[in-house]
Amino acid sequence: MLQSARVNFTDQHGFPRRLVLRLDDGGVVPRFEQLRAQLAVMVAVGRLEPGCRLPTVRDLAAQLGLAPGTVARAYHQLELDGSVQGRGRLGTFVVDEPPHSEPLLERRRQLADAARRFAAETRQLGIGTDDAVEAYGEAVAQLADEETDRVQAP
Repeated sequence: MLQSARVNFTDQHGFPRRLVLRLDDGGVVPRFEQLRAQLAVMVAVGRLEPGCRLPTVRDLAAQLGLAPGTVARAYHQLELDGSVQGRGRLGTFVVDEPPHSEPLLERRRQLADAARRFAAETRQLGIGTDDAVEAYGEAVAQLADEETDRVQAP
């Protein structure tokens, strides 16, 4: 029988979060593996962001009606996959750079494209690397100043 559950938890920033998980009690795939697979997908697509603290083993087990060992096994497999990191009593967190993370891979691709455009434009202008890096640093500082001004404006 397919069981759908909404799991409520508080992330590391104190914000309420909710996960929707579906477990098939009658299926051939063990429940720990169903849980692991769904959490792995949530990490890969960015639904569980880097640094996000997962629900505790006991809390998740209680909300899903599972044995704590089932959830602990799923978390352990996610650790072995490199998606999460257990930090003892602090909890289990999504790693900063999860493997197979679509948002992370897309961001890296966009960064590489922007860097190539910047390098091509500075080369066309005849600007050397040191001057280009200095100009980039100044632009970043200027953007930060503008952001601060916007936040402080009445």
